[in-house]
Order: sequence, then structure tokens, then C-alpha cells
Amino acid sequence: MENGWSAAEAARYLSQYAPQWGEDLALRTYTSRLLGGAKELVLHGGGNTSVKGVWVNALGEPVPALFVKASGWNLASILPEGHSALNVTFLQRLQQLPELSDEAMVRVLRANLLEPEAATPSIESLLHAFLPHTFIDHSHPDAILTLSNQAGGERLLAEALGDEVIILPYIHPGFALAKEVAKAFAKAPHSRGMVLMQHGLLTWGESAQASYEATVQWVTRAEAFIAQRCPPPPALDSVVESEAWARYGALAPLLRGALAMPTAEADHPWQRFILRPLITPEILALLGQAEAKTLLLSPPLTTDHLIRIKPLPLWLAEEAHNPEGIRAAVAAYRQAYQAYWAREREAAGVVGLEPRDSSPRLLMLPGVGVVCVGRNSAEADMTWDLAVQLLAVKGMIARMGGQYVGVSPADQFAMESYGPQRAKLGNQAPPPLGHSVALVTGAAGAIGSGICRTLLEQGCHVALADLPGEPLHSLEAELRGLYGAGRLLAVGMDVTDPQSVAEGWERVVRTWGGLDMLILNAGLAHVSSLEEMRSEAFIRLQRVNVEGTLHLLSAAARHFRQQGTGGDVVLISTKNVFAPGANFGAYSATKAAAHQLARIASLEMAALDVRVNMVAPDGVFSEGQRPSGLWAEVGPDRMRARGLDAAGLESYYQNRNLLKARITATHVARAVLFFVTRQTPSTGVTLPVDGGLPDATPR
Repeated sequence: MENGWSAAEAARYLSQYAPQWGEDLALRTYTSRLLGGAKELVLHGGGNTSVKGVWVNALGEPVPALFVKASGWNLASILPEGHSALNVTFLQRLQQLPELSDEAMVRVLRANLLEPEAATPSIESLLHAFLPHTFIDHSHPDAILTLSNQAGGERLLAEALGDEVIILPYIHPGFALAKEVAKAFAKAPHSRGMVLMQHGLLTWGESAQASYEATVQWVTRAEAFIAQRCPPPPALDSVVESEAWARYGALAPLLRGALAMPTAEADHPWQRFILRPLITPEILALLGQAEAKTLLLSPPLTTDHLIRIKPLPLWLAEEAHNPEGIRAAVAAYRQAYQAYWAREREAAGVVGLEPRDSSPRLLMLPGVGVVCVGRNSAEADMTWDLAVQLLAVKGMIARMGGQYVGVSPADQFAMESYGPQRAKLGNQAPPPLGHSVALVTGAAGAIGSGICRTLLEQGCHVALADLPGEPLHSLEAELRGLYGAGRLLAVGMDVTDPQSVAEGWERVVRTWGGLDMLILNAGLAHVSSLEEMRSEAFIRLQRVNVEGTLHLLSAAARHFRQQGTGGDVVLISTKNVFAPGANFGAYSATKAAAHQLARIASLEMAALDVRVNMVAPDGVFSEGQRPSGLWAEVGPDRMRARGLDAAGLESYYQNRNLLKARITATHVARAVLFFVTRQTPSTGVTLPVDGGLPDATPR
């Protein structure tokens, strides 16, 4: 393992944080981030660190304090305030108690916070308090888990690390573990580290650098030991990988549909999941081994991961890679999980506690790969990272000839049902569209970008589809800056080309597992009288406005039928369908044809619980700095016909409607949102967004 300590970087942390927080906490922050930034040590909020120091109270009196990582903070991005200050003198006196329940321990920790508003400290705070060292690091290194999570692990660890490292059997985190850690160190006061079996590594020191570098030392030794006993993986076949991706593309909607959880809401009958595939030659080779099912259908590497990936994955044998097999396997998994929960809950004497949900978070499909599941892309990404670590470690154990050993079902349940762990998942309701995936065509235009922005604000995962080029690239960059990268996908797509549509649709499916909403916004305009119109111009509009709509409606119907959880289609129509304008025949006629296709789709897709509706706006000239492509085409003609400049033309359109309203992309987006959030049981409906144009009223 590489030693990341840098004297220059340490000096920067001292300069930035020491004036307010003191040198020890400044350096504690630095080395915590070093640990958190190394995925081979810590993943997604795992691990914890501490430093003992002094807190100054309101009277100016020094109080001995333990600054320990607070629950919910990520070591990779932690700030000094991410280490909550506790009255360490009182906590150390708790060693006198014969026992202390988890609930009582959490209350004691909260009661001994020196800053009442601070976040709840780590559930392993007493472990840090009971050890005498100034700096303590707790991580979950891949190399340590590779040795601790196999039969004979204690012997392997002793051989790899020597007698300076204490080895403790697995104990549920909390008071009992803290007492055993303190006892073990008291018997070996010259030790420099401790391995907690099936849990991780503890190191310590009198400086932040010393504690961090102890972690580096022991992990490096473990890695070297494994390298001597672990033959390289078998030769890999890239052709097999491409075939696996093709299989996944065909199966993903079925998987996503089978995983969707029914709800009690008539208009929102499904809680959907986001899928992220893990498909590499290494993974495919591991899944293809004769003993793979026995090896991989086993508990996580550490109980810290249970709240993310459940005790066991779902194994889907190749013969079950079909709609009936997938649905049956998911149903059987849920029944087995509920039975495990009920059995262990009764054995533990726990009353009334229910699991969050019974859906698997890892699907293992030989010949396809591993599918990682989350309620949104952030959760799916966490699951993916944990799966990478889990498969790497279990694969190394297999190549060493070892037998994987996880913790017992009772210990799994104890951690899964543990209040502080469950709290990490949060209790806030997800945003309205947090489980949903939308594809927006014509995304780089004024209306399209406004729709994308509004859907992202509601938590949706949004594929920005438009012709490749600078407008699409700049929109992606702009929205990434506002909403991050996890819920965004830029898809270069030519809606006139069925192959381009199919490839773009497949990209969305590969990225998130499926699609729930299609917003048909791509369109072209042309100004010409019928007398002077060239057929080439009309055909160009027909290919985009009509054939493009048809290609996407066809793809949507096939996808929604396969996924089986309903969906929504919204066509951005136009007031010109009902009130066409002179010299605007090609646009009015082709948009009317698209509108009619959408109405027919509402008839054909209703049985699939797919609602197809239309939004008919009047002129939208821009969205922020993003001009409307349509008005770039027709604006000059309209200005000439009326003797107006650009500002005057916008004013004209505003003043011609009953409400004297300026129609914006946000108004159109809100109409889309009305439909896709299913505010009313409506399909085949046209909603005008025009400020009131009597001639354009649908009839």
C-alpha cells in the first residue's frame, strides 16, 4: 500500500484548520481523509478515527475530551467538526459496568457530548475512549479482510503480521467490543495494532502520522503475504465481456421490473430501483467457476456493509435468465429474507421491528455479471463499490485455496437491526421522482433544458438526448455543476435514425437499468408558404417531427411492456396543432401528425399503465442564455412580417394572450411535471401552456 503522507499537505491542513481547531484535530482531519480516500481501506462512511485532546468550556476551563468521528460523516471528506467532542473522563469510567445495552450506550454518548448540537458520535466511540492512545484509526482494509474472513484466519494473520498485532474474534460493535479491546491491549501493552476478525484493523499512535503509517505498514505486510500465496487470476476473454453486456441490455428491464416494489398508491403503484452493472472479464471468470455459488452466496466482508447490501446476494442461475425465472427468484429471495428477519428477531427478543425492505441489493448472474441495486443512483454507486471490494476479496480467498467465513445470522441481524446503523439510511422521504428515470429529446434547446432542469430538481435521473455537439456538451456541463454527475447522462441521438434511437435507449438502460418517462421534445420548424414550399423542406421536418416521434414511441412501448411497471410519455406539442399559422404549414402539419400519434399511443399503451399526454405551448424564446432553436428559425420572418425587433416580437406574443403572460420553459416544464407526477388520472390529454389563446383551445 502506498504511503500518502505529505509534509507539505500536512502543513496546509495546519495552516487552514489549526488556528480554530488546534494542531491535533487539524492533522486528525488530514489523516482521516487519507484513510477515507483509499478505497482499499474504507468505503462510504465506513471506518472511524479519533484523537484525545482538550475542550475548553464556557468558563475557560480545560476538559479532557475525545474527538471521535460522528455517525454520518465520510472520512474521505470529513471536516474538523466531523469529530464530535465527548467527555472522555466519564466515558472511561464506564469500563466499571458489567454491561451496557446499545440503547443506553447511545443515550450516554449523547449525554456526554461537550457541544450539545454536535452530531451523534460513532457507535464505536467507547472503543476509542477505552484505549489509552492519543490517535486511533479503524479501517476495513481489503488485505486484512482477505485473511480474517477465511478458515484459519487467525493463524494466517499471525503469520503475516507477527506478534505486535493483537487478533480478536468477531464481537458485535458497542460496549462489549470496547471492553474486550481494552482487555486485550492491557495484556499486550507493547502491541502496535489489532485485527478484529470479520471487522477490520485498529492502529494507534501518539501522532496522526504514526497512527496512519501503522495502518500502511500492516496493510502492506498483509498484501505481501497474500501475493506470495495467491496465484494470478485466469486468462480473460474480452469477447465474453461484450456478449455479457448484450445479455445485460436485454435482461435489465426485466430485472428492474421484477425488483420494483408495489405501493398502496393507485396513481404511483411502484417503488422502483436504479441498477448499476458490474461487468468485467474478471467478474465473469469468477462467476463462472464451479464453486462460485458457494463462495459468493455468503455474508458481506464486514457487518458495517449489511445496511447497504443485505446479508446475502440473489443468485440467478443461467437457466433463470427469463421473465418467469427472474420474477420467481426475486419473490423467493424476499420470502427468505422475511423469514430470516422473523426468525432472528424472535431469537433476539426484539419486538415490532421491521426491515426497511426485503429486496436484494446484489444480483449475481453467471454469464452476465453482477447487478448493483439502489433506491437511487447514489445508493447504486455505493453498492457497486462494495461489490467490487467483496468480489475482489472473495476471489483472492478462492485463489489462495481458502474457505470464506462470514459472521453468523444472529450477528448479521444484530447489526442490521441496530438503530444507529439503520439511522445511516435516513428517514426522509425521497424526492418525488427520486426512483425514476427520464429521457428528454431535444434536451439542448430552450424548452428541453428547462424540462431537464425541473426533473433534476425533483430528484429524477435524466438522460439528455440531442444531436452530438457543443449545445449538448454545454448543457451537460452546466447541469453537472448544479446537480452532480450521478443523475445525468448525455446521449447523442438522432431521432430520425432508428439505429441511433436504439443505441441511445440502450445507453440509458445500461446506465440505470431502465426508463420510466419519455419526454418527446425534439422538433424542427420551417417558414414557407404552401405555394413556395419545397418538398425537401417538408420531408426534413417530417423525419424529425413525425418519424422521430414514431421511432421513440415504438421503443417506449416495447420497453414499458418488458419492464412491466407502467410509465409516462409526454409530447411537447404546440398551439399550432389547433391554431395553425400562415407560412407555417410544414411545422403545423407535422406537429399535428405527431400529436395524433401520441393520442393513438394513449389508446394502445393504457393497458400497460402507460399514460401519454401532450403539452401545447405558445412561443418560448429562450431559457436563460440558451436560445430556442425553433425561434432562431422562424423569428426573423415573424419580425419582418410585423416590423418588430426581437424584443418587440416577444412583447407581441406576450400581449396577444388573455393573461398577458410571457411563456417560459419553466412553465412548460411544470406542465410536464404535472403529468409525470400523476396529479390526476389522465391520459390522452392536451394541456395548453399559452396564457389563454381562444383559437388554440383543444376541441
